[in-house]
Amino acid sequence: MAPKRKSAPPTPQSALEQLQKSQSLRLLAIAETLSPKDLPQSANKRSSAASEDSEQNSDTHPAALEADLVHYKELFSKLRFSYVEQVTKEKFLRSITENPPRLVEAPENDEKETEILALKASLKERKLEVAEILKQLEDKGKELSLRYEGLQLRTQQLASLPTEIEGLEATIEQLKQEQTPTSDNPELSLPLPETTKILSEREAELAALDAQIASLQAAIPNRNRELEKLERELKPLETQKNGTVAAAKEARRRREEGGGIGDELEERGRWLRASEKALKEMLEV
Repeated sequence: MAPKRKSAPPTPQSALEQLQKSQSLRLLAIAETLSPKDLPQSANKRSSAASEDSEQNSDTHPAALEADLVHYKELFSKLRFSYVEQVTKEKFLRSITENPPRLVEAPENDEKETEILALKASLKERKLEVAEILKQLEDKGKELSLRYEGLQLRTQQLASLPTEIEGLEATIEQLKQEQTPTSDNPELSLPLPETTKILSEREAELAALDAQIASLQAAIPNRNRELEKLERELKPLETQKNGTVAAAKEARRRREEGGGIGDELEERGRWLRASEKALKEMLEV
C-alpha cells in the first residue's frame, strides 16, 4: 500500500483568497430578519442620523440596529398595553354576560392579588436576568465588532503584502547586480557571522597591543632615569679613559724613543685597555 502524500501547505495567495471570500455573519442575518421594510409606515420612524447610517449600510450599521431596537421596544410596549386592555375587557364582558353571572368574592380577589404580586416579583427577577444577559451580549457584540473590523483591516494589509514583497525582491536583485565586484581577499566575501567573529578577534588583538604599548610607555620614565644614572656614572670613566689613552700614547712615544720604562708602560696600557673593555661590557655602552 503506497503511503499517503502529505498535502502541500497553502500558498499565501490562496490563504488570502480564502480570507477574502464573503462569509455570511449570523449577526447580519439577524439584522435582515429585523429589517423594517415590511412593517407599516409608522414602524419606520427613526432619527435622521440613524436613518442616514441605515441607508448607507443596508440597515446593518450599529446605530441603525440600535434605533430599530429602541423602536421595537416602544412598539412592543404599546402592543402589550393594548393586549392587556383587550383581554381585560374580554374577561369582564364574559363574566357579566354569563348566565348566571360569575361573582367574585373578596377572598378570591385577595388570593388572586397575592398570586399576581408573586408573579410580578418573579417577572421582575426574570427581567433583571434578561437585562444582565442583554448587557453581556451587547459587550460581547461590541468586542466582536472591533475584532471583525481589525480582521478586515489586517486582511487589507495582507492583500498589499504580495506586491510589496515582489517590489522588495526586485530591489534586492537590482542591488545585487549593481554592487561592486567582489574582492580577491576572501575575508571580504564572508557572511555576517564569520565577519563578526573575525572583527571580534581583531579587536581583541588590538586591545592586547594597546595594553602592551601602555605598559611600555609606563616603563619609559624608569628607563630614562636608569639611562641618566648610567650616563652620570660613565662620565668619570670617560675621563679616566681619556687619561689612560693619553698615558698610553705617552708610553708608546717614550718606548719608541727607547726609554727604560717602556715595557712597564706597555703592560700598564694593556691592563687599562682590558679594564676599559670590561667597563663597557658592564655598562652596555
